[in-house]
Amino acid sequence: LKEVLDVYASRSVEKIGFVRDRDDQIDAMYTSLFRELLTYMMEDPRNITPCTHLLFCAKNIERIGDHATNIAETIYYIVTGDQMPAERPKGDKTDKIVLPGTLPVK
Repeated sequence: LKEVLDVYASRSVEKIGFVRDRDDQIDAMYTSLFRELLTYMMEDPRNITPCTHLLFCAKNIERIGDHATNIAETIYYIVTGDQMPAERPKGDKTDKIVLPGTLPVK
């Protein structure tokens, strides 16, 4: 968030790539944490409640990164009058980790 505020204050489109890179890092950290917490929950059902709370916190932080990227892209448009060059694929693949019917039923 600080980086995107710096981009806004300086109107420096060169730094927008850094904001996008940071968002990719945040997405990767979220995906890693999601997998780890999912493992803890499957190992011991008593972990489900605390891990779920942590997942909500992590998801909200990941969304902040997405919003910061959207702000950076808007700043790019304000400064240059053009849209950002390439569409970015979503780095967060957690919706693909667990597919319906793939978890063993106990």
